[in-house]
Amino acid sequence: MRRSSLESGTHCWAGLPRSPQDKRVRVSQPLTRGPSAFIPEKEVTQADTAERTNLLVEEYSTSGRLDNVSQVMGLHAQYLESFLRGQFLMLRMDGPLPLPHRHYIAIMAAARHRCSYLINMHVDEFLKTGGSAEWLNGLAYVPQRLRNLNEINKLLAHRPWLITKEHIQELVRTGENNWSLPELVHAVVLLAHYHALASFVLGSGINPESEPSQPTVANGLHLLSLSSFCVCDLANDNSIENTSLTADSFGIVDSLSELEVLMQTMKRLQDGREEEQVSPEEMNSRFDKETKDSLFVVSGDSLQAFPLSDFEDDPILTADVSRYIEDPGFGYEDFARRGEEHLPTFRAQDYTWENHGFSLVNRLYSDIGHLLDDKFRMVCSLTHEDVDTSTLHRALFNYVHCMFGIRYDDYDYGEVNQLLERSLKVYVKTVACYPERTTKRMYDSYWRQFRHAEKVQVNLLLMEARMQAELLYALRAITRHLT
Repeated sequence: MRRSSLESGTHCWAGLPRSPQDKRVRVSQPLTRGPSAFIPEKEVTQADTAERTNLLVEEYSTSGRLDNVSQVMGLHAQYLESFLRGQFLMLRMDGPLPLPHRHYIAIMAAARHRCSYLINMHVDEFLKTGGSAEWLNGLAYVPQRLRNLNEINKLLAHRPWLITKEHIQELVRTGENNWSLPELVHAVVLLAHYHALASFVLGSGINPESEPSQPTVANGLHLLSLSSFCVCDLANDNSIENTSLTADSFGIVDSLSELEVLMQTMKRLQDGREEEQVSPEEMNSRFDKETKDSLFVVSGDSLQAFPLSDFEDDPILTADVSRYIEDPGFGYEDFARRGEEHLPTFRAQDYTWENHGFSLVNRLYSDIGHLLDDKFRMVCSLTHEDVDTSTLHRALFNYVHCMFGIRYDDYDYGEVNQLLERSLKVYVKTVACYPERTTKRMYDSYWRQFRHAEKVQVNLLLMEARMQAELLYALRAITRHLT
C-alpha cells in the first residue's frame, strides 16, 4: 500500500526549501533515475538511432532544453518530430493568442488532471514570456476573459459530449471579455493538447525534470529547471555505461507466446474481414455492448487489483493545484451509464476530422490543421518491426473514442475484445479518462513480454485518440454556432 506523501516525506521542491512566495506545484521525489519512473533508464538512452539523436540535438539547440517527455517520445523519432512541430506552432509561432496566455491555458488544462510536471513547466514558460507573476496566485487573479474558459476546459477534459453551441456563443458574445473565433480555436487546441499530453505524461510515469545546483529565480518564484540530460553525451554515445543489452533489460521473458498470440489474432482478423459479412444492426449491437462493458472497467475487481490507496488525493498536491481550477470535483463520468438503452452517440461519419474538423481549424487558425493531421496520421502509421499493426491501432483508437461516445458505423467493435485483454483495457481507460490515477502496477500489468517502446506507442495512440475526440466535440459545437 502506498504511503501518503505526508507520511513518507517524499514531497519536495526538487530539493529546495519551500517559501511563501514559491508558486510551483509540489511534486514527489522520483523513485527512479531517468526520464520515466515506469521505463528503465537504459531502454530510453540506449535506443538511440541516428535519426533520434539528430532530432534530440536539434530540439536542444532550438528550445534550450531536452525534457523527459521528448526523451521518452524519442523512442519513436518520426512521431516526436511531428509532435514537436505542432507544439512549437501552438506555443511559439504567430497565432491569435499572446504568448503568456498560451502557457497559462496550458497550466489550466494540466491542472484538471493534477499534472504537476506540465504545470511547473508552463509556470516557467509563462514567466519567461512576460506573464504576470500575480496570475500564478490562482484564477481569482487572472482577467475574467481567461476565467471564462473554465467551463469549456472542464467539459473538454472530462465529458466533452456535453459541449454545445451555447457554450461557444457564451464565449464569443459581444462584450469586453469576448473571444474571437480564431482565439477560441487556438485556446481549444491548446486545452485538448494539454489534456491529452497529461495522459501521456502520467501514463508513462514521466519524472520531474532535474534541478540544477543553482535554481533560477524570477519575481520571487523558484522555477522548474531544464533537464540535466547532456545532449553532448547523447551525440557522442556516452549517455550511459557501455554495457550490452539483454532480453531482461526490456522486460522480455523467454517465451514470446503473448506477442505471438496477439500477432496471430491480428492476422486472423485481417484475413477474416472479407469472409465475414456483419449486418449494420449487429455492428450497432456490438458497439452498444462494448460501450456498456466499459462501465465495468476500473470498477469492482479492478479496484481491488489496484487498491484505492493508490488513488487517494494528496491534500498538499490538491491544495497547490486547486488554485488553477474551478469545480475540482467534476471528473469523467462513464458515457454509457448503467440502465440507459438509447445512448446519444456521436456518429463519426456525421462529423469527421478529415471532412469537417480539419478545414474549420485551418480556416480559423492557419496551418495548425495540417500539423494536427500529420500527427494523427503519423501515430497510426507506427509499426512493430515492420509488422502490420493497423488492426491493433484501430482497436485502441476506437476504444478510446467509444468511451467518449464516438461510434464508427464501419467498425466491428467485436475486434476490441479479441485484441485488448482486460488489464490493457483497465490501463487504457485510466490513462484516457482519469490519468492522475495511473500507477506503475497498471503499466506493468499488461503486455508483460513486450518492449517498453511498444507500450510508449500505446500511450501515443491514446494521447492522439483523446485529443481528436475532444476536438471533434468542440469543433462540432463551433460549426453549429456558425450555422
